[in-house]
Amino acid sequence: MSEHDAYDGEVLDLVVPAALEGIRVDRALSLLTGLSRSQALALVTSGAVRLDGTPVTKASLALMAGQHFVALVGPVASDAVSADATVPVDVVLEDPDFVVVNKAPGQVVHPGAGHRDATLVAGLLARYPELETLRDEGLCAPSRPGIVHRLDKGTSGLLVVARTPEAFVSLSGQLADHDVERVYLGLVEGHVAENHGVVEAPIGRSARVPTLMAVRADGRPARTRYDVLARLDSPSVTLLRLTLDTGRTHQIRVHLSTIGHPVVNDARYGHRRDPRLDEDRFFLHATTLAFRHPRTNELVRADALLPSDLAALVPEIANSL
Repeated sequence: MSEHDAYDGEVLDLVVPAALEGIRVDRALSLLTGLSRSQALALVTSGAVRLDGTPVTKASLALMAGQHFVALVGPVASDAVSADATVPVDVVLEDPDFVVVNKAPGQVVHPGAGHRDATLVAGLLARYPELETLRDEGLCAPSRPGIVHRLDKGTSGLLVVARTPEAFVSLSGQLADHDVERVYLGLVEGHVAENHGVVEAPIGRSARVPTLMAVRADGRPARTRYDVLARLDSPSVTLLRLTLDTGRTHQIRVHLSTIGHPVVNDARYGHRRDPRLDEDRFFLHATTLAFRHPRTNELVRADALLPSDLAALVPEIANSL
């Protein structure tokens, strides 16, 4: 019987691969489980993390390849997702180390509450079965093989997925260090007064509605930059170019709602229903993604045009985007 057989929750149990050599314990926990750094720190301080059988006392401790890494993470994770070749995958860039896809609106990236089937991950697994290796080696949660970041169901656009352990660690690290350029196009309610601006406000889970995020003094730092591309009338809206300096859950939607300009058709964060778009679709599109190649360190850039459902709302300028 192992030391954690009596534990009735999810256990991260692996031999540290070479790809994680030198990574801090708390950062490795975040990469492997999706926990925030503060949650990872809490695991360490509670004595729930061990290396070669010895409790870890410093979250900054660097991992060494070959160590036995065990963490009692929490509730049991959802089952591993199965490949599904019927799920469409719009590939923009394909590389032996990664793939960049253009996620369709309404498509869920990975299984979660209420969304088990027909996820983007299922389609990716069918096309790139090597993603199972990342899952089997313990680098990814069972339901998120290769996924280093995500887009909301109602958001369309670019997403990079790792195909190798080295790429997973590199891309996750670039995201954690804010070295990935992520640019969105967003249509918001009303005329934004300033041509350029920055919204810097910490984001955490809403105290009133747990499924929503909100600006909170005790939240995680979040920063969104915007540039006005066009102000339109009838109705009064503004098209923005939005750049993420951080990547918190629902960050753009929360920040824009906070300054009084919610994203069009985002009813959860304050905009009235727009019948021209599907109910769960809001005007937010990840149009540009740029990062360093995991092996060569060369700059990789991908762009995705505004999709037809959003372009139809701004026909007077759609061709110029």
